[in-house]
Amino acid sequence: MKILESVAPLAESYDGFILDIWGVLHDGEKPYPGVPEALRELRARRKRIVLLSNAPRRSWTVGEALAGMGLGAELFDGIVTSGEVAWTLLRDRTHPYFAPLGRRAFHIGPERDLSVIESLDISVTRDAAAADFVLNTGPDFEHGRESVTPYLPMLEAAAAAGLPMVCTNPDRAVMVAGQRLICAGAFADRYMELGGPVIEIGKPDPMVYETVLATLGLPAHRIAAVGDTPHTDLAGAQAVGVDAIWALTGLAGDHFGPNPTPEALDAEAAREGVTPKVALRSLRW
Repeated sequence: MKILESVAPLAESYDGFILDIWGVLHDGEKPYPGVPEALRELRARRKRIVLLSNAPRRSWTVGEALAGMGLGAELFDGIVTSGEVAWTLLRDRTHPYFAPLGRRAFHIGPERDLSVIESLDISVTRDAAAADFVLNTGPDFEHGRESVTPYLPMLEAAAAAGLPMVCTNPDRAVMVAGQRLICAGAFADRYMELGGPVIEIGKPDPMVYETVLATLGLPAHRIAAVGDTPHTDLAGAQAVGVDAIWALTGLAGDHFGPNPTPEALDAEAAREGVTPKVALRSLRW
């Protein structure tokens, strides 16, 4: 697998870019070196850019966080988050999984993620026996962010009550300032082991790409999707027929270290069942 040192060669082949956020644009606290400059160079060349994240929050909250890092709205055409898609599904109730859900959510996650139900007729409870479904947005600071173990009593109580789970972030882990932390997808895995029904909203499900592709308004062969995670970013890109570009930052950087060989990348891609077009050392010009 070829490893590019710069995103510049990709600008010659593609008119639109789908960019993962966490692990590609920033490390959870600050942008990776060169990212603002790379985005400005792409925009100067009239490239269309949509950010697609498995963040379990509404898109506007992610936009505010990015602006606080110096990545303003002028650097992209839109943001789509799994939380935004989940909010729409919970509002409309037309999807067969969402149609029968009640209005009382047993929330597992921090309060800051509750934008996913803002303005909706849904109440939150910490009592599984009083709930209609599980709203899983990921770990909180109270119980820790490194292991599923502290959350097992909550998951077991929900499973015992027979609650269906809505997982608003399929990611299993994320890197935050060099530390590997669990995400909502880790809870979903354990809940399924307990026999609980789960729907995961986010990459790699093609459904979350619908708004992204409509916003880009380009033929699939002129679009590249850049992400650090084979299971979600690369698999999702392939599922909708756009070229996958493997960013070697974020989880990929944690897995391989700073200088992976092309052979190591090929072997891991084969294990994951993905075929990225190329790898990208980092999103810089």
